[in-house]
Amino acid sequence: MRFCFAGMLAIAALPLASTPNRMPAQSARQTPLQTTGQSSQQPPAQASAQPEAKGQVIFSRSTGEDGETVTQTGAAVAQPVIKQVKEPVVEDAERRALTFTDLDLDVHLRPAEQQIAVRALLTVRNDSKAALAQIPLQISSSLSWERIRAGDHDVAFTVATLNSDTDHTGQLHEAAVPLVEPLAPGETAKLDVSYSGAILQDAKRLLAVGTPGDVALHSDWDEVSAVFTGLRGFGNVVWYPVSSVPAILGDGARVFDEISRQKLRLSGARFRLRLANEFAAGQAPNVALVNGRSLALAVTDFSAGGEIAGVATADSGESVLGFEAPSLFVAGRNATSGTDMNLLVLPEDANAANAWTAAATAVAPFLQGWLGARPAEALTLLDLPDAHDAPFETGALLAIPIRPGPADQLQGVLAHAMSHAYLRAGPAPLPMWLDEGVANFMGTLWIEKQQGRDKALEWLESGRRALAIVEPASPGESAGEPIEHATSPVYYRTKAVFVLWMLRDMVGEPALSAALRGLEPTTAPHPGGRGGTERNGGAGNTSSNASSQLFEGLLEQADGQRDLKWFFSDWIDADRGLPDLAIEGVFPNSTAPDSSLVAVNVANNGYAGAEAALTVRSDLTSVTQRILIPARSKASRRILIQGKPIEVQLNDGSVPETQASVHVTKLTDAPATPNALK
Repeated sequence: MRFCFAGMLAIAALPLASTPNRMPAQSARQTPLQTTGQSSQQPPAQASAQPEAKGQVIFSRSTGEDGETVTQTGAAVAQPVIKQVKEPVVEDAERRALTFTDLDLDVHLRPAEQQIAVRALLTVRNDSKAALAQIPLQISSSLSWERIRAGDHDVAFTVATLNSDTDHTGQLHEAAVPLVEPLAPGETAKLDVSYSGAILQDAKRLLAVGTPGDVALHSDWDEVSAVFTGLRGFGNVVWYPVSSVPAILGDGARVFDEISRQKLRLSGARFRLRLANEFAAGQAPNVALVNGRSLALAVTDFSAGGEIAGVATADSGESVLGFEAPSLFVAGRNATSGTDMNLLVLPEDANAANAWTAAATAVAPFLQGWLGARPAEALTLLDLPDAHDAPFETGALLAIPIRPGPADQLQGVLAHAMSHAYLRAGPAPLPMWLDEGVANFMGTLWIEKQQGRDKALEWLESGRRALAIVEPASPGESAGEPIEHATSPVYYRTKAVFVLWMLRDMVGEPALSAALRGLEPTTAPHPGGRGGTERNGGAGNTSSNASSQLFEGLLEQADGQRDLKWFFSDWIDADRGLPDLAIEGVFPNSTAPDSSLVAVNVANNGYAGAEAALTVRSDLTSVTQRILIPARSKASRRILIQGKPIEVQLNDGSVPETQASVHVTKLTDAPATPNALK
């Protein structure tokens, strides 16, 4: 049964566990760069009687005279044995096997001490092909495991320290939880876990790879403090249990791949968080954000006396996680609003907020034209404590220093961020390639609107090079990453933007806009496409290409003419690499004194088909037509043009290729030899 705090007074009376080597209670915003020492993992002391309080305290934590943690669950019970081990007893295969399908968290913050205590009810599934004899659970090395229950009994377990830069301390505390019965493939297990500790700013991992101190501090700004609590989740601070493969910065892209893998494995998991936040006199928070969504805070004031002035509580209710790391923010901010946007601003930044609201007003009509009259929810801007803090985005939340800036720069930021707010509706979250891809697509379209198509294509080209490096040369060489289930940003951001640009050129803006407006995941049948959009239950699993099937059906319905199966097969359902286009021959033929019929032969040596722009230019004009070139195939087109033809161009940079994305052949009086210009 889920534990509860019987009365607010009971919560307020319970100090959190003290941790060895804890730094003095203060905000790192007012101190030099700090790094925390490794917290020691000591078994909790025998439970002792708690001060009398109204109601029954079913779960509590306090600090004994010897400085050790005292945990009470109902009547006093013997605590399990927690054994420290020097070497991990878990294999990477076991860590990869677990998928979290349910996280139900009770979080108790004591910001004056920079401490957090959590009790979590977890459901995990074995997604490997072998039975698991133990379950690995990891938290930040600044936190200490206190108790783990499996079924209705406490479990003795071991704890090892792992080096992993997926947490800002550079280490994780891994509990290996033995099972009475092995967990069979596909089966689930429920665990009841408790842990606590201090979360301070810690830039140890970035300093270790040579990052300048000020940059490291403003990148790893996660902390619990009296003035600001910001916990961005896995990849920044592991404040909730995970099961991950250790990864170190500098070892290629392993850290970022592991961050994405964890987000993908959590996608579809049920999530709930109950918050209790103690505060001192004059420091009551009025902002609580969980996974990017604002929660209503209930504040109880005990200012008549005592160690604390009051407690603020909130409940997120049940939700389904998307491709995201669970996050928690608690702060005091002044609220103001703009067009489709809510701003939570520090008092000293009130004037700067006007520039942001003006930028939102400028961008809103553009987004409404593409995505609909109103967003599914307003974008929330949370003012970060320091002007140099790195921005953070999750869902319809953008945590960023709200400072003055050039209008075009603020508009570009909001064109991306506000797009997320349009795509948050529906009973299930969209996959990342649509959520993040559409936001980046809108950002490039805003560049095109403000600076022209050439500037937008320059932006696309800057990303194409990285995409070409990771894409397989052929499907037989590597499976690559189908973007429907991609975990690498170069796929779900860069490639997704190219996919949307190509679709715009193929079906037109009205059809693409209509399809984007209809992107609301549902279990109902969709028009056209390749079947239903139902989801398989549980985290990390969706029916094959469900969202892309919905999207394809909406596009075909809006366009009314095209069969897009070939495109979705080559670009979304599978990763067939990139096209490799070429002009093989150009043959102009004068049909009249002032016109010519130009025959153009083109080829695609890649394994993904493409529809590209084919342009013939003369001394008087130019004519552009689109030509479909299937994978490993050739195609021809005859174009009639006025004047003397002087140049033929295949692709304008909107179709990503393995090498050059613009091919130009200059014409002479004789048939030209093709020449691809990079």
